Amino acid sequence: MASRLLWASRAASYLRISAFHRGFSTVIKDLKYADTHEWVKVDGSSATIGITDHAQDHLGDVVYVELPEVGATVAQGKNFGAVESVKATSDVNSPISGEVVEVNSELVGSPGLVNGSPYENGWIIKVKLSDAGELNSLMDSNQYSKFCEEEDAKH
Repeated sequence: MASRLLWASRAASYLRISAFHRGFSTVIKDLKYADTHEWVKVDGSSATIGITDHAQDHLGDVVYVELPEVGATVAQGKNFGAVESVKATSDVNSPISGEVVEVNSELVGSPGLVNGSPYENGWIIKVKLSDAGELNSLMDSNQYSKFCEEEDAKH
């Protein structure tokens, strides 16, 4: 009898979790965020860029990532590539300006890394910063969380 009750409560908690999907996307503290749902992690004069958990969640399963060339220049707020999902194709804009020093070639064969690990393995490009002052125009994690809540409330 006890094991059946344990199973029932486990099943109920599992159903409760899956029914609500994920109300709140993961937002990482040390990153900066653009209002087009890209994140940037700065390390000295270089920066790693990807799309946020919120963005991948809304896109659905990513099937293709269009990457720029190494050596290309990206500008803050301007498109540098695209992420294609089963639902839609979405432009990826750069949160900062600079020169592309590395692209995540893992995404060519495994575009789903953007879904499964948007902040670690699913990064898109690394850039050499040309103007660190641009970071001041981006949101911190608290501002971005609030921004996502307000945006979701409108839809």
